[in-house]
Amino acid sequence: MTEQKYAISEYPDSEKIYAALKTLVNQPMRPIREDKMQEVLGYFDQKCKRSKEITDEAKKFIPGGVQHNLAFNYPFPIAIEKANGAHMWDVDGNQYIDFLQAGGPTILGSNYAPVREKIIEMLQSCGPVTGLFHEYELKLAELINRFMPAVEMFRMLGTGTESVMAAIRAARAYTGKKKIIKSGGAYHGWSDSMVYGLHIPGTGRLEAKGIPAGATANTQEFFPSDLGSLKRHLIANRFLGGTAAVILEPVGPESGTRPVSFDFNQKVRELCDEFGALLIFDEVVTGFRLGLGGAQGYFGVKPDLTIFGKCVTGGFPMAGGVGGRADVIARFAAGIGGTGERAYIGGTLSANPLSCVAGYHALLEMERTNAAVIAGQAGDRLTKGLNVLIEKYDLPFVAFNQGSIVHLETSGVMLLDLHNPIKLLKELKPRKHMIEQMGAAYMANGLITLAGSRMYTSMADTDEVIDEALRRFDNVLSSVEGL
Repeated sequence: MTEQKYAISEYPDSEKIYAALKTLVNQPMRPIREDKMQEVLGYFDQKCKRSKEITDEAKKFIPGGVQHNLAFNYPFPIAIEKANGAHMWDVDGNQYIDFLQAGGPTILGSNYAPVREKIIEMLQSCGPVTGLFHEYELKLAELINRFMPAVEMFRMLGTGTESVMAAIRAARAYTGKKKIIKSGGAYHGWSDSMVYGLHIPGTGRLEAKGIPAGATANTQEFFPSDLGSLKRHLIANRFLGGTAAVILEPVGPESGTRPVSFDFNQKVRELCDEFGALLIFDEVVTGFRLGLGGAQGYFGVKPDLTIFGKCVTGGFPMAGGVGGRADVIARFAAGIGGTGERAYIGGTLSANPLSCVAGYHALLEMERTNAAVIAGQAGDRLTKGLNVLIEKYDLPFVAFNQGSIVHLETSGVMLLDLHNPIKLLKELKPRKHMIEQMGAAYMANGLITLAGSRMYTSMADTDEVIDEALRRFDNVLSSVEGL
């Protein structure tokens, strides 16, 4: 029997999921009952006092009191002191099951000891950064190429945002074209040209405060899964200087919150070939999480460029990169001075020894343990259990997964769009508030999620961890209005 290589045991039926999500969005909201919500808020007031003190003080020195978007939790941010395996502990000593996993990269579980030991060993001999070449840069690039043959060359950078910027620059330099097309609602970092159509399809520059109109003038979006819309953009762009690249999250926008059909990526590949555009896969989340071959290996589709984020270092800092066809990536060839076709990028901390050692050994450990598949099995168990609870309480909620990427949609806020602008304007804020309350209820029951609607399982999530999590989800879902 061939060993399973990828985390997805059964690809979700996107049409069935969209039908369920449409039903959810068209029904009245089912938030936590007021009496139960008061209990949730009481948990934060009574059990999280030190977190509140710290983050209140932080507001004097840090905008909003926290540094990262994932930390803006309702009713206030929780300050974490310790993370290990499947759990985190806050500064008040409360323990949580960690389904955030740093936003996805810690497939082995948090603070994985064998990788940590290799990093400590390197720090004792070299230090975290030298500004010069380190052998582990080569070792990591070779390893990525072994797992993802489409990554013929790899240039490491500091973040996923930087990697997207570099990929777009390389695509434009290589093709001589300007237009970049993305799937509406997808997040590809916060660079000027990509703060367009964020989170909700069709919203264009709604989030682009402080960004000149010219910065997004060559960015376009098409409605998720709408191949006809994508093709119309490609046709029109022939008369506007051409399309440099189409950039996608291969499981769909927002880590598959709007899932695509299995053959979608292959059809986009064919369109890119027809119109002479490069295909960029944003694998910040799916890279190594779906399997060592990434989404491109799972779908059997070869992108021209691949974006990596903190998955490339197993969650350690200064983590990102862009890889792909040698003739395109060669545009980044390093060197001081000179003129010509080189696409200029930089970063003193890029490919530092700490990041490269972390990435190399994290990937080897994922290979040794088959971590992606184990994490995917945990995702399957969690999703199956959530659907049992949804049926038990006759709720309109929707749970589905792409392996270890698990979605639990309760308010449907991420599914609103400009196809129905009146509904969007009327319901965006209340549905957003509902999902914030759901996230708070999960946390008060010892569950940390991403924005109350997405979870990432890891190799550390044993059956016992998942079953305990389901008992806690049961406590939350039994507390919604209408029961």
